[in-house]
Amino acid sequence: MKVKSLCWAVLWLLAACDKAPAPAESFAGLGSDAADFAQVVPGEVFSFPEDHGPHAGYRIEWWYVTANLKDAQGNQFGVQWTLFRNALKAGPTQPGWHDSTLWLGHAAVTSATRHYAAERFARGGVGQAGAQAAPFNAWIDDWNFASRPGVTGALNDMQLKAHGAQFAYDLRLTSQRPLVLQGDNGYSRKSDQGQASYYYSQPFFSAEGSVSIDGKTYQVSGPAWLDREWSSQPLSASQSGWDWFSLHLDRGAQLMLFRVRQTDGAPYLTGTWIDREGRTQTLHNGDIQLTPLHTTAIDGRQIPTRWSLKIPSKQLDITTEALNPNAWMNLSIPYWEGPVRFDGGVGYLEMTGY
Repeated sequence: MKVKSLCWAVLWLLAACDKAPAPAESFAGLGSDAADFAQVVPGEVFSFPEDHGPHAGYRIEWWYVTANLKDAQGNQFGVQWTLFRNALKAGPTQPGWHDSTLWLGHAAVTSATRHYAAERFARGGVGQAGAQAAPFNAWIDDWNFASRPGVTGALNDMQLKAHGAQFAYDLRLTSQRPLVLQGDNGYSRKSDQGQASYYYSQPFFSAEGSVSIDGKTYQVSGPAWLDREWSSQPLSASQSGWDWFSLHLDRGAQLMLFRVRQTDGAPYLTGTWIDREGRTQTLHNGDIQLTPLHTTAIDGRQIPTRWSLKIPSKQLDITTEALNPNAWMNLSIPYWEGPVRFDGGVGYLEMTGY
């Protein structure tokens, strides 16, 4: 949502450059005031391909991709790719070194026995990192997520590339299904106090290509998921972190849901049920039963890596388990991110604030 997506947590490092200290009670400072930036309000009409590109008036946004992959022998892998944009101040973007935008990239590969992650940092305005709407391209250094040659507006034929010291991947992602607007036509609430993001997804990607781990290359394929979000204040001051799921069900449906944990009460819980045709139904707190069942000790933290998930109205009763419980993103801002599996499908889980 990575909520990667995160994936708000990792943006704290960039936001720290804003010289505005994060309040102790809000996770990563993302509950701090952002009055000078554009605000997320209901009723926004999305426009494509323009909204595939950056939104300069907003403080934060990200392009986030995950994939659940297998090779011919049945070995399972997970891949993550995320590009974050953070505006240090409100107002028009300035050229060159006067640009006040910072960029951060995260990439990871997970297998049942290995988990490798890497990050990149860049200053805006000098070409090292950025995003454009058409033809679509999002990049930081030589990591990129881009439309393949000849594709202009739609995100239906993409190439995804990244590498680190002990991993690499090069994947083609294709889909002829429609994009999915999360929440209320793309207006995604994150609290009962009104915090929200604009949020859309492409949960119907099919991926194929190569994944390399420790010098060995595997030919892989499987489902992939794109999340796009932008906001200026996505959390309330009392929210301490989140647990975010994107699930591919064998029956053809897709499911996104997240739980934002509160320091002063019950978590904020919501989601989207997406049928095989791309039609959506918003799920509310009363529709979802989400319970952590088992934790894994990682870096002095107890991380819930096995969950019970029930949605009675959809006849869904599953237990998700991490492919690799030690999928800890030990980066500048650490968090847990990795593939999960369950009887009837696969998916991804991201957990922050533990």
